[in-house]
Amino acid sequence: MPLLGSHLSIAGGYHKAVYQASDYGMDTVQIFTKNNNQWRAKAISDEDVRLFREAVKKTGIQTPCSHDSYLINLGSPDDELWKKSLDAYVIELERAEALGLQGVVMHPGSYVGSSEEEGLKRIAKGLNEAHRRTSGFSVRTWVEVTAGQGTNLGYRFEHLAEIMGGAEEPDRYGVCIDTCHLFAAGYGLKTKAEYKATFDEFDDKIGIKRIKAFHLNDSKKEQGSRVDRHEHIGEGFLGLEPFRLVLNDKRFAKLPMYLETKKEKRDGEDMDVVNLRVLRSLLE
Repeated sequence: MPLLGSHLSIAGGYHKAVYQASDYGMDTVQIFTKNNNQWRAKAISDEDVRLFREAVKKTGIQTPCSHDSYLINLGSPDDELWKKSLDAYVIELERAEALGLQGVVMHPGSYVGSSEEEGLKRIAKGLNEAHRRTSGFSVRTWVEVTAGQGTNLGYRFEHLAEIMGGAEEPDRYGVCIDTCHLFAAGYGLKTKAEYKATFDEFDDKIGIKRIKAFHLNDSKKEQGSRVDRHEHIGEGFLGLEPFRLVLNDKRFAKLPMYLETKKEKRDGEDMDVVNLRVLRSLLE
C-alpha cells in the first residue's frame, strides 16, 4: 500500500509538520526546510534536528521529504544566478540530510533566454556539481515532472532522461511524478489505456524504477494546457480514475505520495483530510 501524506507547514518547528501529519492519519509528509521564496535561511539547529527525528520515530511517519526553493534555477543562462542556484541547492541537500529526509523534490529549471538544449545541459552540470559537493549523503535528488509553463524544463520524459543520462552518480537521482503536471504537460492518464501508454513510455525512456515519489493533485486546467494549477482530488479535469490507477498500481505500492492541494477548510474540515479520505476510498 502506498504511503499517503501531504505538504505541511513547518511553522513553530520542523517537528510540528510531523505531528500534524500523524494527527491527520497520514503515513508520510513533505516540507520546505526554509522559506521557499527567500534565498537566505537561518541554520538548522541541533535541537531542530533532534525534535524532528524524535517526532518521526514517535509517530512512525515514513519517507519524509522536502521540496526545494522555487527561486532555484539550475537551467538559467545567467552565470551569477546559476551559481547562486547551485549554492542554494547544495544547502537544500545539507538541510535535508541533517533532518534525515529521503529526498529533495526539485523543479529542474527554466532555460529563460537560451534554448531547451542549453538549459538541460546546465541543469545536468549543476546537479553533478551539487552531488560532488555533498559526496556520501544518503538524501536523494527527486527531479519533478513539470507542467511546462513558460520556459520550464522537465515536462517531457526526454528532458528527464537527458538530465539523468549525464549523471556522474546515477544512484543519487529519482523522479517525482506530479499527476497534475503530467496531465497538463500532455500525457494521458484518464483511461486505463492512456495510463498504460504513459507509463510504458516512461519505462522505455527513463525506467519505471526511477520513480521514487508522487505528488497527487487534480488539475484545474485541461490536458496539454501546460498550466500548473492544482485542484482537489476528483474536482478537476483528471477526475478520480487516474488516482485509482496510480494508487492500485503494484509497481508503486511502497512509494510515498504527497498531496499539494490548496490549504482550506470545507464544512469545518481541513481539505487535506477530505482529499486523503477520497484517496483511501480508491484503494482496492
